[in-house]
Amino acid sequence: MPASARQRCHAVLAGLVTLATAAVVSLAAPTPAGAADIWTETGSDRADPLTESQGLTSVEVPAGSPNHYTGIGTIPLGLSSRGWNHVGDPDASYNGYSIEPYQRDSGNSKMFRVRAPGGAWSEYVHTLGAGEALNNSWVAVSPDGQWMLSGEWGTMTRLLVLPTPGVNPSTSPSANLPQVATVRLDHAVRDVQGCDFSGPTTLLCSSDDPEGSLFGITKPLLQIDLSAAPNGTADVTGHVTALRQLPLRSSCSGAFEAEGIDYDRRTGTLRVIVISPGFCVLTDSKTYKFSRG
Repeated sequence: MPASARQRCHAVLAGLVTLATAAVVSLAAPTPAGAADIWTETGSDRADPLTESQGLTSVEVPAGSPNHYTGIGTIPLGLSSRGWNHVGDPDASYNGYSIEPYQRDSGNSKMFRVRAPGGAWSEYVHTLGAGEALNNSWVAVSPDGQWMLSGEWGTMTRLLVLPTPGVNPSTSPSANLPQVATVRLDHAVRDVQGCDFSGPTTLLCSSDDPEGSLFGITKPLLQIDLSAAPNGTADVTGHVTALRQLPLRSSCSGAFEAEGIDYDRRTGTLRVIVISPGFCVLTDSKTYKFSRG
């Protein structure tokens, strides 16, 4: 999410706390004919606008851990006081390292906050490459744990590949976290808010695309099939497919915002956060659940 949009979001949340008004009934936009329905909605949970509004990830280690969510209210004071005022969609390696992506309004770096299985936190900073966008909306850890994908806001034809901080032995909090490769997409994507691996070479991504010109639908669920698993030494290509429109249902009318995504390999459950417009950001924002087929 760009800084200007984030500031508007913060202002809306602050104002809505004291707002008392009747909600305007609105019907969800229908999925257009021909859109693939590979993932079927199976339920939803309310998404808290302060602590569950940006992203989520399922955590396998320690066993029995709850899903880990991020939102405006989960940013530690110590980080926000240093300018890291936005957290994106996190991910976790299968051996228990959780990674949160952070950004600030200016500068030439991004930050990845890592929680080890024992609970200790550390910070890894990535210096922007030539032409790289400042925003840091999401991370996706490869199934082998060694590589981490990251995306940029806007209309893009690439994803960035970095070593997974805290997991890949080449990384250190005292050294720059470098970009080591690129995923070259065969179709442009817009405003991707989260991606997660559902297999060694398959990504599922949530797009906040408000225009619909790229795939014929707004707010699409995307699938990206990679030509090979990321290995940190060579670029790979990615074939992009729009699977369906994400649910856009609320008692209020206005602009929805698609946020983070998680695929839980243990249950085969896909979860995507969709934030409701206007006053209803407080009442009926949802984490939607899907199953394959």
